Amino acid sequence: MSAEQNNKYMRIALEQSKKALPDCLPNPPVGCVLVKEGKIISYGYTKAPGENHAEAEALNNYSGSLEGVSAYVTLEPCSFHGRTPSCATSFIERQISEVYIGIKDIDPRNNGKGVTRLKAAGIKVTENVLSESVIQFLNPYLNKS
Repeated sequence: MSAEQNNKYMRIALEQSKKALPDCLPNPPVGCVLVKEGKIISYGYTKAPGENHAEAEALNNYSGSLEGVSAYVTLEPCSFHGRTPSCATSFIERQISEVYIGIKDIDPRNNGKGVTRLKAAGIKVTENVLSESVIQFLNPYLNKS
């Protein structure tokens, strides 16, 4: 996909992330869009703590094969199992083809580990898609501890 198309889908993921507020707090408001053959096939945004993250929500809203599917996620998928399963692991298990990320998650429990896990599983990862817009929106909600 072209940079223009990638930015378009990330803008849509960013719009999804805005729907997460205020219910997702204190978790960051993340958005996810799944795209196959140039068409959006599913959306998701982070729900209340203990409920689905954006990626899980998008995956749950689509039952078909993820072969050839690209995910656009405003924040790096989590690599750890907290109140919910790891989103990076869910992408790996469902065999998503590629993941486009707005910004890396600065939470010390993640901080690049989601990207590392995805790449180790053979999933193509592109970082910093529309990053300036994404960081401007997400920065107030990120765990800076």
